[in-house]
Amino acid sequence: MAIITISREMGSGGIPIAVEAAQKLGYALIDGDSIREVAGEYGLTEEAIEQADEKPPAFVDALDDQLAVDLHQIELIILEKALQGNVIIYGRGGQDLLKQVANVFRVRIIAPFEERVERWAEREWLDPDYARILVRRSDQQRAGFIKYYFDRDWEDPLDYDLVINTSRLSHEMAVKMICDGVMDSNLVERKGASKKILSNLILQKKAEIALAADKEIDTLHTELTAAEGVITFTGHMHSREERTRALQIIEAIDGVTEIIDRTKIIQYRNFPDEH
Repeated sequence: MAIITISREMGSGGIPIAVEAAQKLGYALIDGDSIREVAGEYGLTEEAIEQADEKPPAFVDALDDQLAVDLHQIELIILEKALQGNVIIYGRGGQDLLKQVANVFRVRIIAPFEERVERWAEREWLDPDYARILVRRSDQQRAGFIKYYFDRDWEDPLDYDLVINTSRLSHEMAVKMICDGVMDSNLVERKGASKKILSNLILQKKAEIALAADKEIDTLHTELTAAEGVITFTGHMHSREERTRALQIIEAIDGVTEIIDRTKIIQYRNFPDEH
């Protein structure tokens, strides 16, 4: 069956809907808890997840370099779990990670701001004014995360196949709509196609992680794509030495059979200060 991605606003009731839909469909739920369960296998600490998970960059070079590595690792977890099939990806830019995969059912769960504040205050036993701050901050962080990393407005309804307003529809109806919608014939993809795409995305992500983790090269202006073991490397780097090191890193990744190097060398000249 199709992969489900769920985008949600804090206080919209998204998690109980996702949990029940996963149970009814026999799907695995990929959320913060499931990511934390395997984080150690990917070299991720609890602190790293807290700083990188669904957060926009800090705009501090040294910190953002590490955030990039940690975010790529979180994305790798999601992609490898998605490859297993029958999953609901809860948040984390799931639909953007899988934009090349045709059989993705993209769901968004919303509710009016003040109603979400009231729900969150009741759920967490919080002062309403403090709950309002938390909900607004969550909205800003998640919107910023999607905008910065995927260049998308997370509120645009055209980016979703189903938008559920939990102020109007019951929990039971929301679950039913998700379970029914994922069966739509338009989401059926040629057998094996999605697995091939996911395998390519996983190899690409491993290469991105390896390059981002190396402190001696700058890959800000480069891009990687993968297709059945072949990595295409494009963009520009600052020196031949830097490019050689990058190619060696990519070549060492398990599963890479060939590299197509289309990078250019652009050296930046440092001009002396004029007085």
